[in-house]
Amino acid sequence: MTSDTARPFSWRSVVLPAYLPTLLFSLGEGAMIPVIPVVATERGASLALAGLIAAMLMVGELVADLPAGWLVARIGERAAMIGASALAAAGTLLALLVPTTWALGVGVFLLGLATAVFGLARHAFLTSHVPARIRARALSTLAGVFRAGWAVGPFTAAAIIAWTGSSDAVFWVLVLSCAVVVVVLLVLPDPEQLFATTRRARPGGDDGEGQADAAHGVRHAIVTYRAVLARIGTGVGILAALRASRTVILPLWAVSIGMRPDAAALVIGIAATVDFALFYVSGHVMDRHGRLWSAIPGLVGLSVGHLVLAFTHDLPAAVAWFTGVAILLGIANGLSSGVILTVGADLAPKANPAPFLGAYRTIADAGQAAAPLAVAAVTSAVSIMVASAAMGVVGLIGAAMLWRWIPRYVPRQPRHPAPEEAERDEGWTPAADT
Repeated sequence: MTSDTARPFSWRSVVLPAYLPTLLFSLGEGAMIPVIPVVATERGASLALAGLIAAMLMVGELVADLPAGWLVARIGERAAMIGASALAAAGTLLALLVPTTWALGVGVFLLGLATAVFGLARHAFLTSHVPARIRARALSTLAGVFRAGWAVGPFTAAAIIAWTGSSDAVFWVLVLSCAVVVVVLLVLPDPEQLFATTRRARPGGDDGEGQADAAHGVRHAIVTYRAVLARIGTGVGILAALRASRTVILPLWAVSIGMRPDAAALVIGIAATVDFALFYVSGHVMDRHGRLWSAIPGLVGLSVGHLVLAFTHDLPAAVAWFTGVAILLGIANGLSSGVILTVGADLAPKANPAPFLGAYRTIADAGQAAAPLAVAAVTSAVSIMVASAAMGVVGLIGAAMLWRWIPRYVPRQPRHPAPEEAERDEGWTPAADT
């Protein structure tokens, strides 16, 4: 049996099968998503309908998260990524070639389905094949690669629109990106076969356990891990909600304090750059000191940023406060880069992680989807200051939950075991932990 510490690992073994497809897929999405409302209004949609069409991406992700866990467990990570890329390209082509609002909405929904499957497949792949001692760095790097694609995508879209004069032409970026992803995954050796021997040698990786998990699937994962999903899942859902709230509140705040659009875009862009620059730092901190050292500073920083905004709206130096808070939020988000992925990987069964990860990611995506709706509702009913303060308080509650439950379910020694190992080493029985 090969121990996790001794097991040899090369970063090159995951760069091409996991990181390169992620970069390509996220670049295509990053180019397409900002122009969806523009294309919708060009096709005659109202602002409300354009917003609904754009929201179909998240609706598709939420709908597909649980089935994606079953699908990835059934057909494997590489086949799932290939299928997801083909589905994303098909949905985009539908939206491109049928110039109606309904076709655009259906196409964006299909892209959301594909995004859920693709994201879960790469998450499950790294969970299964990367040693626990460097898991956080691997998954934080995955998060950083995704953010890089989303950062480059809008610039690509702007260049294409300037060149062609057409917003629809940007959709071809995603189609081309998905085609290259499929080619890359078909040309490369199947990474699951390369790692097969290692997987069988790992504790809990025998065929019997894998078949048992596959037979029970997602429902079994939800029932077995209901306690950890309710406790840590809720905490990471709140973290996802704070991240999504940040992307909504900052542009609205800039408008509400009368800031020039170009100045606001510059500040938000600087904050996003700071956020991206910290992804590897986050992974290094988690691998060296534990998951709490990334989760708690990140969530507390996001919460404090929201609270500070709430009390500085009407100050004479509101623009300066906005700038400082935007950068604080970028630092906090960067410090927590990859923590949701990493904690999910820590908790997932090693032999067949996909069903558990499907349930886990559903909770996180639900938080991400609910936050913009909550911000809009509170802003409409009361004010944006109250909305920001409310999100800050919710974030502190989430930080308290993760502070309480991460040490309980992700013990430091032995390093970051899956629940089966926690049961052996810490006396925790998932099914009995109600």
